[in-house]
Parts: sequence; C-alpha cells; structure tokens
Amino acid sequence: MDRHKIPRTKELEFGGFLGAACLLILLPATVFALLLMCGTEQASLLNFPLPLPTLRSLWNPQDFVLVLAWVGLQALLYMLPLGKVTEGTVLRDKSRLTYRINGIHAMWITALLLGAGMAAGLRLSYIYDHLLQLAFSASVLAFGLSILLYLKALLAPGTALAPGGNSGNPIYDFFIGHELNPRIGTFDLKFFCELRPGLLGWALINMGMLVKETELRGNPSLAMILVNAFQLLYVVDAFWNEEAILTTMDIVHEGFGFMLAFGDLAWVPFLYSLQSYFLVTHPQKLSLPVAGGIILLNGLGYSVFRSANSQKNTFRRNPADPKVAGLKTIPTATGRRLLVSGWWGFVRHPNYLGDLIMAFAWSLPCGISHILPYFYVLYFTLLLIHREARDEHQCLRKYGLAWQEYCRRVPYRIFPYLY
Repeated sequence: MDRHKIPRTKELEFGGFLGAACLLILLPATVFALLLMCGTEQASLLNFPLPLPTLRSLWNPQDFVLVLAWVGLQALLYMLPLGKVTEGTVLRDKSRLTYRINGIHAMWITALLLGAGMAAGLRLSYIYDHLLQLAFSASVLAFGLSILLYLKALLAPGTALAPGGNSGNPIYDFFIGHELNPRIGTFDLKFFCELRPGLLGWALINMGMLVKETELRGNPSLAMILVNAFQLLYVVDAFWNEEAILTTMDIVHEGFGFMLAFGDLAWVPFLYSLQSYFLVTHPQKLSLPVAGGIILLNGLGYSVFRSANSQKNTFRRNPADPKVAGLKTIPTATGRRLLVSGWWGFVRHPNYLGDLIMAFAWSLPCGISHILPYFYVLYFTLLLIHREARDEHQCLRKYGLAWQEYCRRVPYRIFPYLY
C-alpha cells in the first residue's frame, strides 16, 4: 500500500501558506461586503455602508437552524434509494468509488415540498429579509464543516489524501482540503456538497427575491423573471447531467477543505444570486426587444456550454459513439486520446466560453448603470482563467508531448482570437 501513498505537495497554489491564510478571511469578507453594498440605495463599490453590522445582529439561532434544516433535508434526499449507482474515476490505488446519481430526483422533491409549503403560507420573502443572517449561518456551518473535515483527514490513511492538499502546513491543507474523498460510510461529503445544498439554495434564494419583489410591487418584473429563468435553467442542467461532475477537477483532484466547503455552502448561493438581490431594491424596466436580445445571448451561451460538455462526456464514456467517432484525436502515452476537433478544436475550453457568455446575459437584466450586478461575470472570468491555467498545468504534466501538440493545433484557450 505504501506505493500508493500520496507524496508531499511541493507546488503550492494561491500564494502558498500566506495566501491561504488571507483567503480564509478575504472570502467571507467579500460575501458580506457585496451583500451590504448591494442592499444600499446607491449599490456602489465606492460607497461602503457604515457602521458595519455587529456579530449580535448577524447571528440568529433560528436562521442557523433553518440552514441546518436545509442541508439536512438535502442529505436525506441524497440517501434515498433513487436513481442509479455509478463508479467514479480510477483512484491512485486502482480502486473506484461508487456514487448514487439522484440529484434530479432531489430537485423535484424539493420543488414539491416548497410548493406545498407556499400553499400552506410559507413566506419565501423571509430569505430577503434575513439574507445577511442566513449568509452568516452558512459561513459558520462552512467553517465548522471544514474543521471536522481536517480533523477527519488527520486520521485518514496516506492513500486517501489529496495530491494538492498534503503540504504538511495545517493552514494550507485546511484551506485546500487534506483528504480527497472524505466519506461517512457511503455518504460522500464532497460529492454531496458540490451540487445539493448550494445550487438548490441559489435557486431558492432567487425565488425568495422574486416573491419579495412581488410583495413590494404587485408583480415580478421582466428583469427578475429573466434572471430567475436563466439561472434556474443552469441549475436544472447541472442536476440533469449530475454524473458528469465525477470527471471534473473538483472531484478528481481537489481535496475537500475550506475552499470547496465555503464555496459550496456560502459563496455560490449567496453571491451567485446577487443579481436577483439587486433587482429587489433597484428595479429595471426592460423593453421586449432588449429582453429578446438577452434571451438570445443566454441561449447562445447555453448552447455552447451544453454541447461542448456533452461532446466531451460522450467521448470519455465511449469514443466509438457515432456522435463523436468522426472527431479527430491525438494519442497520448496514458492510452487516452485528446479531442482536437469539434468544439474542442475551436478553443481548449469551449465550456468556459459558454459559461462566460451566460454569465454576461445574467447580468444584463440589471441594466448598465451599476457595476455591482456584474461582479459575477467579472469574478467568473478571473476564476475560469485561473482554473484554465491550473488545468493546463495538470494536463501538461499528465499528457506531456501530446498536450504540447494539442496546444499547437488549438492555440486559443477560452476566447477565440483573443486568449
């Protein structure tokens, strides 16, 4: 078993130990700074609301219980014997973990429960009224989970550790994630958190904003409807194609620590919903031609995103599938082949290109007089450029000369003729 032990991490990311320590503070601070600014009349990055809220005003035991109940509900739905069971990628010791793919079932059951609750008088506008408190509770939960994950990882065998989170520095490993696939029995904590509480929570928060706007103005605006519809499509797509995340960098390479835990439980639901939160207090009127143009732009982005991902996933499952059998490939020393035509011959990361087009379309309903609603597309651009650089490094190390040939034949990374 020693030959499968994960070696010490030598190449540190995010600025190493110091960068990880700073991000432990900077990430939560960013969430609350943006929410506070978005809730003001000016909604300006240059007009930070003072004084800051006290910890006493942010901490609400009832809201913490609500966050726990939400995560607990999703955990129960995750354990239901619905959907299929599939295997993940081959691990370092040549074994494979099994995963139950029932996210789409959990989504529909959640929708039915929420519908029944609203019919019985549940006020989703409570989310808007307590957004800061709910975000604080989610952040506390993320910190608590991260501590438990790190302590669990200290007891895990060397073969179970994450290649990128085994530096020996507790702060860095706590942030990146020390254990690759932490499980309690068959309950995979990373796979569960990757989609369930955060993405569904994002859609739920958006719905809460729509309900709040309806309470204030009598009916939801076209801008609010577009933001909800676009982002709900993205969430539904993620659950419909849940199995595809088993081959993503998050599942295959990243450990499960604060970076992913905070991202899944707090950053995604509370910052990805920033456009709908903005629209409650800063209503925008859209003409039908402008709305039609935004819908077409989102449709273009979604088409690129989905078709590129489907092409990649089909090729990975069965290279002989008629849908991809005619595509050009490059052989590698690992035995796998790299797609060099179709979407993956257009740019190296066409799925990222589609993602960014959609992100821009999600912000446009908020108008062009404020930069704050465009935080998502600006942040996501930086995130995907950084992730692309990490992907490039991993692929070069894995495929060597074959990857260099691929880069020669497909010179553009994300943006054709630009980058």
